[in-house]
Amino acid sequence: MLNIVLIEPEIPNNTGNIGRLCVGTESRLHLVHPFGFIINDKNLKRSGLDYWVHLDVTEYQNVAEWKAKISDKSRVFLMSSNANVSIYDTKFQDGDWLVFGKESVGLSQEVLAQFENHLTIPMSNLIRSFNIANSVAFVVGEAKRQINLII
Repeated sequence: MLNIVLIEPEIPNNTGNIGRLCVGTESRLHLVHPFGFIINDKNLKRSGLDYWVHLDVTEYQNVAEWKAKISDKSRVFLMSSNANVSIYDTKFQDGDWLVFGKESVGLSQEVLAQFENHLTIPMSNLIRSFNIANSVAFVVGEAKRQINLII
């Protein structure tokens, strides 16, 4: 099972879509406060549809609380449009932590400095980044493809 981490998500629709993706891929969702919305926001529930009740989700008050739950920090992968290593050049494993930042600014330098594995999704130079829900889908899809090939 993959662990999908959203650090300070801002847009409820994106978080709802990612929650739905987690249910569909049997991944766990980890949400790190503060949020840009209330967790019972109707848009969050609408995006997650009726799947939200099946979601394996944990909330943390801050990055330190979330980080304390990780037993193997070498299996934490932070997504950044500024990283040099592609998700396609990474060997994912069951149980990996895939970390995504705020929609508006990504992961802070403070969070990036706490882990070594920084990855990027290759994209055209015509854009700065993908929508976070699309980014999570790219990375989860690639990780699940690799893991399923191993099994």
